[in-house]
Amino acid sequence: MTLLFIFDMDDVLYEYDWRARMAAMSELTGLSFLELRRLWWHDEGEFGAEAGLYQTGEEYLAAFELAIGQSVDVARWVEIRAAAMTVWPDSIAAAQRASELGQATLLTNNGALLGDHLPTLAPELVEIFGDHLRTSSHYGARKPSPEVYERTLEAYGVDAHNAFFVDDMQENVAGAQRLGITSHQFVDCAGMHRAIEEFAEARG
Repeated sequence: MTLLFIFDMDDVLYEYDWRARMAAMSELTGLSFLELRRLWWHDEGEFGAEAGLYQTGEEYLAAFELAIGQSVDVARWVEIRAAAMTVWPDSIAAAQRASELGQATLLTNNGALLGDHLPTLAPELVEIFGDHLRTSSHYGARKPSPEVYERTLEAYGVDAHNAFFVDDMQENVAGAQRLGITSHQFVDCAGMHRAIEEFAEARG
């Protein structure tokens, strides 16, 4: 029996300061926060990208550049995203422990361009997750859609009873719970550690 541990990234394994990111993106593009949200942060832009609308990083970048009417330096885009992330060592330790108890995988609502650069953005996760650093776009659906959880389980050949999911957003936790996945809403690292151990012990 393989246990599957599914981790969100932002505000679970890393603190994510989206305001700082948007401020830096405004400086990069010359567009205001409100203009960026109007041009890209909607169902045909970022939210669609998270659901797999743009299947590759190149497609994502082309759509983003078209939407904002200018070219974007990818290296700078990555730097801006990385600067908005602060690692939480205790959360990384929890993910490490999960990888010792079963298979650990990442499931973050993000598009393919970010997915291409996850090893750079989240280097602390590489040794733990290996090739299992995945964005929602990989599965063609975004949380809390049931399809993203179903496709994750299918990809690993694990039934819901043997899967554990952690996310900071209640709606994402509820979406996984509806499929029978043991789900934990992240509040603090200690609580996540306990939930992982309790899940594994109950199936030991």
